[in-house]
Formats: sequence, C-alpha cells, structure tokens
Amino acid sequence: MPRGDKTAYTDKQKRQARHIEKSYQQRGLPEDQAAARAWATVNKESGGGKLSGSGRKKPAR
Repeated sequence: MPRGDKTAYTDKQKRQARHIEKSYQQRGLPEDQAAARAWATVNKESGGGKLSGSGRKKPAR
C-alpha cells in the first residue's frame, strides 16, 4: 500500500477526517494543509487505520 492510501481506514474515520478538514478550512487553512491536519488528528485519536485482525486483542490482566 503506497503512502497516503486511505483504504485501510474505516468509514467512520473517513467521515471524521472530512468533518475535521471542513473545520480547518473554515478557519482559513489551505485545502492541502487542512487535509493533512485532519488525517493527523484522526490518526492521533484512533491510532491509524483499521485495528482488527490477528494480534490485536487486548492483553489479559
């Protein structure tokens, strides 16, 4: 998967990024910077793309 490919993100994460990007644009940021900041925010909050699959279980207490 090439860098910048958004296929590994859930629909919810994509919606969040669009909403955050709109907010940044309303504050006066250029479109490219708004998109970059929006995806950085989504990554910070959710830890990146889909978090499912082998080895993704919560550790036993």
